[in-house]
Amino acid sequence: NLGEDSCRNVANFLIGDDRYGRKLIIFSSCCLPPSHQLNHRRLLEYLKFTLDQYVEMDYILVYFHYGLRSSNKPSLKWLREAYSEFDRKYKKNMKTLYVVHPTNFIRIVWNIFKPLISHKFGKKLTYVNYLSELGEHLNYEQLIIPPDVLRHDEKLRAAQKGEPPPSVKTPPARPPLPTQQFGVSLQYIREKNREAMIPPVITQTVTYLKEKGLMTEGIFRRSARVQLIKDVQKLYNLGKAVNFDEFGDVHVPAVILKTFLRELPEPLLTFRVYNQVQDFLNVESSLRITRCKQLVESLPEHNYIVAKYLLSFLHMVSQQSIVNKMSASNLACVFGVNLVWPRHGSISLSALTPINIFTDILIEHFHTVFGSRCPPAQVMP
Repeated sequence: NLGEDSCRNVANFLIGDDRYGRKLIIFSSCCLPPSHQLNHRRLLEYLKFTLDQYVEMDYILVYFHYGLRSSNKPSLKWLREAYSEFDRKYKKNMKTLYVVHPTNFIRIVWNIFKPLISHKFGKKLTYVNYLSELGEHLNYEQLIIPPDVLRHDEKLRAAQKGEPPPSVKTPPARPPLPTQQFGVSLQYIREKNREAMIPPVITQTVTYLKEKGLMTEGIFRRSARVQLIKDVQKLYNLGKAVNFDEFGDVHVPAVILKTFLRELPEPLLTFRVYNQVQDFLNVESSLRITRCKQLVESLPEHNYIVAKYLLSFLHMVSQQSIVNKMSASNLACVFGVNLVWPRHGSISLSALTPINIFTDILIEHFHTVFGSRCPPAQVMP
């Protein structure tokens, strides 16, 4: 079915997390076929169906505009219909809409629709002229960008007259501080923190959330102000005390916990486990808990201890799902990509399914999966 295949190509939802735990969703115009070959109604239904899996949590939408031509351009009537069908639940949790390589057409369409668009939604739009600018906002390496878009960006940069090409801002190469907590290995943190098995960021966020976050609806689904998260990270990296009560937002420690996990040089469950998790769909349902247990018990001791501490807490959160709406499956959607990811490249939508199933079992069947290999009692949450 050409219409259905085209929908999948256009809405190639490459799902990952940005630096602050928000889902990334990518839409590429260059993948749009000629209009007469695309069932636009099917495309709209496919967009809604796919977004429905993620709109209950905060997310970022990246739109690559290059490749939209007169032959594949949707009509203004369809655009208006699409905007009206994406009701508040889709718009509420979209934190930013990045429009990459905007043209006059985009700006004209935006002005046409401006009377229909709320001021609050309008503030979410950010134009990005070069891919290097996008790298200042997102984990650039995580994005799978269509080759046509990459070539177009190179031409734009080459066409700049007398101006240096924009560069991605990268921190200077230097050894980490002795107090560094983010972006360094578990082993480094342990050595610099008197051999503490559980990193301070994890113990402090988990302790706070156990006390004040278990009954918060949508805990781990919401984001927090980006600058605030950066400030908290800086405090931790400088070895300064962090008092989460000062921020008045229980989602701050929740985002900090996800950010810490995502910035580990190697995922908590290790690169080696990733390929084995990808084979998870080939394991019979009745054997999956046993397979999870085998994978977890194969982890290095330190990783196992930290994973058991964290998953014990997430199991505790799931036990309050009647109130906080965070069942094991919902938590798996949030934490899966923060626990395991490939050594190279990003996680596509198809790769996400086995990760989520695997993480769901870790949380739902925590006592069975982690039952026989016991870490010291003092590191249990």
